[in-house]
Amino acid sequence: MSNLRLIPVDNLDLPELEPYRNQKDAWLRARHNSEVSPEGATGTGLADGMFMAEGELVVDELIRSPHGVVSILVASDRVDGLEPVLSRLPSETPIYVGSTSVLEGLLGFRMHRGLLACGRAKPCLTERDLLQTTQILIAAEDLANHDNVGGIFRCVRALGGRNAGVLLSNRCCDPFYRRALRVSIGHALHVPWAWADDWPGCLDRAREAGFAVLALTPGPQTVNLDDFAASLRPGSRVCLLAGAEGPGLTEAAMNRATARVRIPMDAAVDSLNVTVAVALSLHAVCANAQV
Repeated sequence: MSNLRLIPVDNLDLPELEPYRNQKDAWLRARHNSEVSPEGATGTGLADGMFMAEGELVVDELIRSPHGVVSILVASDRVDGLEPVLSRLPSETPIYVGSTSVLEGLLGFRMHRGLLACGRAKPCLTERDLLQTTQILIAAEDLANHDNVGGIFRCVRALGGRNAGVLLSNRCCDPFYRRALRVSIGHALHVPWAWADDWPGCLDRAREAGFAVLALTPGPQTVNLDDFAASLRPGSRVCLLAGAEGPGLTEAAMNRATARVRIPMDAAVDSLNVTVAVALSLHAVCANAQV
């Protein structure tokens, strides 16, 4: 512990603690890049691309990721147990330590996991970057559920290989929102992703870049996903298009797809959770495209 920069927290007015103060949804839902300052957002972090990582596993992934660690906030009774994680931080990283009650007064909620980190995101990739550098792409339309977004990023890192990425419509929630990041277990910090320049026009550009755009839908006039995946050649570029549960994909998006595909399932079940659907589709596609 001698190399760690432990700073006792007994004065909640320290300006360095401002990013942690009264965690508001408006702050946490913000798109974390220096060009965006959403209406109603508060705190000093937005302009600097800050975000929150919660819990040991997520903070561990943050430390391993290309993104920066601004500071750490940890409950005093967790410091010793977290030494293996904290010891990988650069020695100059401030680690603020306080009792559970003090930290609750700062955050405005109970910190069950005893560990928060304030990260600073690298500049977000552009749509063009993503289309040029990925072989497998998940294009997500209007996914406002943080659990689904986080789960998809976890699936992409687990199943998509090093050349997989995620393209988000502007009505999707931010993958660096605290809950989404927690559900991804921090893997969203490693997956290349970008906001679409416009939706669904970006799908036309994906096709122009050589991607087969597959709309995942339980609707009519669909091709069996397994059959389509079996026709793929090694090195094929594939974009899996997924929509929100309930409304599904818009016709405007599906009309830009190369094909509409359906995961084979029992007729008694209409559809799958979008995260599960993406996971199964990734597995089928990547096995045949040899990602």
